[in-house]
Amino acid sequence: MTEFEIRQLIAKGEDYHLEFKREDENNDDFAKTIVCFANSDGGKILAGVDDDGTIIGIKDIDKFMLRIDDIAYHSCKPPVTILQETGVIDDTRIVIINVPQGIQRPYQCKGKFYIRSSNRCREATREEILRLFQSSESIYYDEIPITNANLEDIDLELFNSFLKDYLNKSVSDINEEEVLSYLKNLFLANKDLIPTVTGILFFGKRPQSFLKEARIICAYIEGDDIAIPPSDKKDINGTIMQIIEDAERFLKIYIKEKHEIRDFEPEVIYEIPMEALREAVVNAIAHRDYTISAPIRILIFTDKIEVHSPGRLPNTVTIESMKVGGAHVLRNPHIYNMLAKFKLVTDLGSGVRRMIKLVKDHSGLDVELIANENEFIVIIPRKKYL
Repeated sequence: MTEFEIRQLIAKGEDYHLEFKREDENNDDFAKTIVCFANSDGGKILAGVDDDGTIIGIKDIDKFMLRIDDIAYHSCKPPVTILQETGVIDDTRIVIINVPQGIQRPYQCKGKFYIRSSNRCREATREEILRLFQSSESIYYDEIPITNANLEDIDLELFNSFLKDYLNKSVSDINEEEVLSYLKNLFLANKDLIPTVTGILFFGKRPQSFLKEARIICAYIEGDDIAIPPSDKKDINGTIMQIIEDAERFLKIYIKEKHEIRDFEPEVIYEIPMEALREAVVNAIAHRDYTISAPIRILIFTDKIEVHSPGRLPNTVTIESMKVGGAHVLRNPHIYNMLAKFKLVTDLGSGVRRMIKLVKDHSGLDVELIANENEFIVIIPRKKYL
C-alpha cells in the first residue's frame, strides 16, 4: 500500500473492516482479531498504529511478520491464511495484515468464536455460531436436536398418517421399529430419538413452545403504509402444514375474486393467482433463517401484498439468480426435503421464477424482490378487479 492509502485508512479510524494494533499487544489479542475478521467479512489490521491513529511503528519487521504468521497458523483453529505487507509513513515502518473472509468458518481461538461487531471484536452468540456453521455447510440448523424435547413431543399419529401417504402403505403395515427408523433417516430425530428442529416443525404437538418464532403474523392494512394500524391481524401457529393452510385462508379473505362460468360451472378467479401466493409463503418457510428471533410476516395492503422472510439470502444467492431460476442453495435442506415430500416444492430452484411468471401472465404486473441484511421481501402488486 502507498503512504497516501495508509493515511486514508488511518484517517477513517477503526471500523468493521479495520483495526489498529501496537506491536506489544499479546498473541491472544492478535489471534482474536484475526479470527473475528475471518468469521466476518474479512478486514485489515494495521500493526504499529495506536488506537488513536498515532504511528508507532514496528521495530523488527521480519521477526514481527514471522510472529503473526505463527499466530495465524497455530493459535487460530482452523489455521487462517493471511497476507502481510509493509508500509512506510514518515520513515516509520508498519505492517498491514490482510485477513480474508475464511472459507472454513467458523474459526476460533482458545475455544471461543469471535465475530466483528461495529469497530470491535466480540464473542459470537450461539445463534451466530450456528449461522457460521451454516455458511460453511458443515451443519444445518434444521438438523439440530432440541434438547428439551423428547419423542412424546412428536405427534406420532400425524407422522404415521404422513408415512401412509408417503409410502403408500396402511398404518398397520408399518411397525414401531420402522417408524423410529424413518424419524431418524428423515432427520426428524437424532440417533437418540431426540426431535430435531425439522421434526418439531412438521410433526410437533406444540411447535411454538420450542420454536416460538416459527410462525407467521398476517395483517390486513387498509392503505399503503405500515404505519397504519391493521384492521385485522392473526398470529398463525402450529405445524408447518397447518401454518401454510391457515395463511392461505387469511389471504383468501382479503384478496378480491370474481366468478366466471366455464362448462356450466362457476369458477373463482382471484386477483392474484393462489399458486403464486402459496409459492411466496412456502418459499419464506423453506428458506428463512430460523436462528433469528422473528416471525415471517404477511402484510396485505390496498395496493400490494408483502411477504417478509427473516434473514439475509444464503451464500451465493442473488435476486438476479432467483429471477432466472438459477439459485438452489438450501439453508434448511431437511425442511426443504419435507416440503418436497408434501409436493409443495421441486428440486429445481425455480419457485421464485414461477411466481413472477404467474403474476405477470395473470395481471401484467411485476413482482418486486428486496434483499437486505435482516430479511428477504417479496412484494406482489394487486390487480384492481372491482
